[in-house]
Amino acid sequence: MYKIKFDITGMSCAACAAHVENSVNKLGGVTSTVNLLQNSMVVELENSNITTNDIINAVENAGYGARLHEDDKRDKDNKTLDKKLIKLILSIVLLIPLMIVGMGHMFGIEIRPVISVIIQIALTAIIVALNFKYFTNGFKGLIRLSPNMDTLIALGSAASIIYSLFAILFTEHYIHHLYFESAAMILTFVSVGKYFESRSKAKTTQAISKLMELSPDTTLVRRDGEEIVIKTDEVQVHDVVIIKSGDRISVDGRVITGSGYSDESALTGESMPVEKNIGDDVFCGTILTGGYIEVEALKVKSDTTLSKIISLVEEAASSKAPIAKIADVVSKLFVPTIIALSILTTVIWNISGNDFATALSFGIAVLVISCPCALGLATPTAIMVATGVAASNSILIKSSQALEVLSKAQNIVFDKTGTITEGKPHISKVSLYSDITEN
Repeated sequence: MYKIKFDITGMSCAACAAHVENSVNKLGGVTSTVNLLQNSMVVELENSNITTNDIINAVENAGYGARLHEDDKRDKDNKTLDKKLIKLILSIVLLIPLMIVGMGHMFGIEIRPVISVIIQIALTAIIVALNFKYFTNGFKGLIRLSPNMDTLIALGSAASIIYSLFAILFTEHYIHHLYFESAAMILTFVSVGKYFESRSKAKTTQAISKLMELSPDTTLVRRDGEEIVIKTDEVQVHDVVIIKSGDRISVDGRVITGSGYSDESALTGESMPVEKNIGDDVFCGTILTGGYIEVEALKVKSDTTLSKIISLVEEAASSKAPIAKIADVVSKLFVPTIIALSILTTVIWNISGNDFATALSFGIAVLVISCPCALGLATPTAIMVATGVAASNSILIKSSQALEVLSKAQNIVFDKTGTITEGKPHISKVSLYSDITEN
């Protein structure tokens, strides 16, 4: 059995993650775990006949995109976050005058109906264009019979717009029956939540980024009798790596020449530098605080201890706690249930003697208030934040299952009390030699 990690695109809620998992798991001999906040999927393969293309095709058949995981997506994530912020600001700027024009009659602001309609349609159209992904993802999921939270957003906004256009064409006093601002507000408010969700995700993943930065980008090695600087990813097993005082070690290896002191606090929590002589092991991510050593590389790239720690933190953030399974089951039924309740609400209000416009407005309200998918986001967000904050404080959590069990712990036993420190030794007292001899 081996694991492969994929980056998933197009997901917006827990229902999306569930659809992706179900589609991939149908391949047989495959167990997938989707992390909504990281937009990633870890697949455990038992069947060697299943290829990465088979998995990618299964995800695409579910209506989403997939590609092999990229080790460093920070630049892309930052650019995506910037684009979301720009669209959000534009949506808010356009929403304000739309609200004034659309609801101005309630506050005594009179605008000619024709001019008011033109302004509302124009501003709404721009806001819809800025947030059109909700309609694309939402109706795509509806067509595939796998509705998600975007489906609720799209249906709520579209119903408001269609109802307003219907009122303009077939209602005498249509100016009081327009809901263009409601459609625009739905899209804008959801975008606010999505932006802060993305921003929160970016902050909680900084701990993993800091761990990655412990490994230097370049390494000084000796090849064919010459000292050359190469990228750390190009270092090979049995290469002779030269480490000078103050350098950060980029490989796991054994000292073959020289001696010095290594600060291993980032890995072990040991606050005092450890002496290193010929034959001693050194580790990637540690710092040579003094001396000069030459190291034979024994583990490089993803095989180093530091890389395994990073993988451990990432797996913990993407793994599912037992309680998350309950949320997944509910999330799968949540969207179809809300759509059914919305239709039922409209029908009941209509047959109760109310006009269709009033009944439809209540049906739209059911869709709108159900848009935030707090149920599906709460558990993975809590896990991701917990593992991220813990990692930033040098506490590594093996899995989300362990995190859930930890909440029931009554006692904690440590095997090395000496390492439970701040990792920064300081002078607590100074005594003169003459004073000691006199006493």
